[in-house]
Amino acid sequence: MSISVDTAVSSQKAETGASVQATARNSAKVQLNASIMQASLEVSISSKNEPLTLLYRSAIDRLNEVLKPELGENAIQNAATSEDNSAEGTANSIVSLSTGFYEAYKAQHPGEDGATVLQNFMDTIRSGFEKGYKEAVDILTGLQVFEGGIAADIGKTYDLVLQGYADFQQAQTDLLTKSGQATQSDTETA
Repeated sequence: MSISVDTAVSSQKAETGASVQATARNSAKVQLNASIMQASLEVSISSKNEPLTLLYRSAIDRLNEVLKPELGENAIQNAATSEDNSAEGTANSIVSLSTGFYEAYKAQHPGEDGATVLQNFMDTIRSGFEKGYKEAVDILTGLQVFEGGIAADIGKTYDLVLQGYADFQQAQTDLLTKSGQATQSDTETA
């Protein structure tokens, strides 16, 4: 009896140790990803793309803020960033990072109407982006640099992000419609 108790205790200690190691690895990975994002941001700031970097940072900060209740602290910090600081590159990064959380958001709302979940998700990320955009514009205006090419690039980025969100929402709506039709067709043939 002593042998099986000792074996069970040893087995439990091994499982606990493996769990601690996995948690430590995950924590290290999260820290590494955050460090990569921070380093990327610092490199971008040291280049001549400060206004778009500021827009990117503000948008990411606000998106993290609005996604926190659904997806946890710093939801976007784990995503890789692009080094393309053009209006197109910045917009693509913002759109892909924020829409990339749709499946996780959807999983948080099982049994709810798909169209409603999609609309709530889009409202959430759009709100986060709008807050970040306004913050960046306010900062650049305060620095008296929101003019000319900078204002044009940021305006273009804004338009591209909104278009990216509209395209994403339309694609998801089309998928919902298609899956609804498939379900309806299956019901009719049965």
